[in-house]
Amino acid sequence: MGYDPSETAVVVVDMQNGFCHPDGNLFAPPSESAIGPVTDLVDRARAAGARVVYTRDVHPPEQFDGNHYYDEFDRWGEHVVEGTWGAELHDDLDVRESDLVVEKHTYDAFHETQLAGWLDAHGVNDLLICGTLANVCVLHTAGSAGLRDYRPVLVTDALGYIEPDHKAYAVDHADWLFGETTALADVAFD
Repeated sequence: MGYDPSETAVVVVDMQNGFCHPDGNLFAPPSESAIGPVTDLVDRARAAGARVVYTRDVHPPEQFDGNHYYDEFDRWGEHVVEGTWGAELHDDLDVRESDLVVEKHTYDAFHETQLAGWLDAHGVNDLLICGTLANVCVLHTAGSAGLRDYRPVLVTDALGYIEPDHKAYAVDHADWLFGETTALADVAFD
């Protein structure tokens, strides 16, 4: 499928040490395996002139203190804490000054961030979404994109996950409800 590079951005979700490196406290081997396909997608997008966005899930140590209902640290343990090695993007990613790096504090990369304003300012309508975890931050970001009238497309072989059924759920749900899915080999820029 062809994408107009002037209206397309690749959104790389949370490819951070905490998730993608064997020493990360929420390491999932499929997330590390997604680095190659993610890098390939980013390289192809850049060569065509499309934009690139990286998200970082970052939590201040006190973020969930006193929460009434939801505490991510209770669910997942402390992870990607602000200022730590785990919160940094993986070294194998080629992050450039021209890329937008969005720091987020929840699963959705649009929630209380500059992402929508930046996409609008650059005329972006189509989002090729990749990264990790497929059924958590990738899915919530894609759903939020669709609700904001962007076209979210999950690149299925550039997704990290914990269990294969988590990835299958995310891909099926996205395809059924609010977006599209594609294989990396089928991504073309025109």
